[in-house]
Amino acid sequence: MLTLPAAISAIFARAGSNVRLAVHHKAGLTYWLPFAFVQKIRGVPGVAGVNHYSWFGGIYDEPKNLFPNFAMDPETVDRVWPDYGIDPGALARFRQIRNGALVGEQTMRKFSWRVGQEVTLRGTIFPVDLTFQIVGVIPAASGNPLVFWFNRKYLEEAMDSRGGFLRVGMIWIRADRPEHVPGIARAIDELFRNSDSEVATETEKSFVASFYSSLQGFMRVILAVGFLVVAAVVLIAANTSAMGVRERLPEIAVLKSLGFGRRAILLTLMAESTLQATVGGLLGAGGAYAIFQALGAAGKTSNALPFLGPFGGFHMSPLVAAEGLAVAVTVGLVAGVVPAWTGARLNVVEAFRRLF
Repeated sequence: MLTLPAAISAIFARAGSNVRLAVHHKAGLTYWLPFAFVQKIRGVPGVAGVNHYSWFGGIYDEPKNLFPNFAMDPETVDRVWPDYGIDPGALARFRQIRNGALVGEQTMRKFSWRVGQEVTLRGTIFPVDLTFQIVGVIPAASGNPLVFWFNRKYLEEAMDSRGGFLRVGMIWIRADRPEHVPGIARAIDELFRNSDSEVATETEKSFVASFYSSLQGFMRVILAVGFLVVAAVVLIAANTSAMGVRERLPEIAVLKSLGFGRRAILLTLMAESTLQATVGGLLGAGGAYAIFQALGAAGKTSNALPFLGPFGGFHMSPLVAAEGLAVAVTVGLVAGVVPAWTGARLNVVEAFRRLF
């Protein structure tokens, strides 16, 4: 459960261009913008590059295989996302091949795709099925390892016989200098103020933060459930430790008759409880860490939350695994202290009377 908040923190740490801005409909991400807005924004002073996203909502093979796939402009990818480290040869092929697609590294691993392969996505928002040729990979280091980009003109051609498509979901901008970002945001908001489609412009960090802010309540519920689970485990472990002490009455009685003091017996019983919890923590946290690492290497973890982009790629960090082990050790200490104290205070005569 600690993996979820840790995943959000990791996203915030990666989502960090200080010169990239997102422009979307002021009413929300589900509302479309006129495509003409793209050209108007290109004329705003300080704008070094403009691109756009239009969510296609394509499904590969079966409904569960839904991942972020967007129609966009292949001509300005390197100007808006130069930090993604996409191979220049792949970008050149993306511009030349009308049905070309750039695919996130994790999505490539998940479906065992390869560059040059053709894949078909079934439209959910648009009534068309499109076949793409994979021309390159978007590295996982970009922080966007699930995304699927393809040429918007290919979608427009497919929609020509169905009334065309002259809208866009979101517009991405790269400013020429960081100090120009606030002025660009104000200029764009003012440009479309009082229009039929007013916009909201925000930095990439702010956009990601607002996108996941709706999940904060969910995160709090997850953590609350986690604490309740730990509390229940403490009670279960305490009952187990108490049973262990009752089963060891003969050993405790013999130790006391041989001269062992309360402190030695208390520490022995506490050590047993803590050792059991530590072994359980190593198996649980260590096993979960190993499984997540193996799933991540195989590109399978994105099945968990396919709608949430990089957040869908579950990843257990070593820190979270260490926290899980620390919780297990704490459970062992807390659960074992009362039974151990009771056993250490046991009267020898009373113990032997119970036995015989």
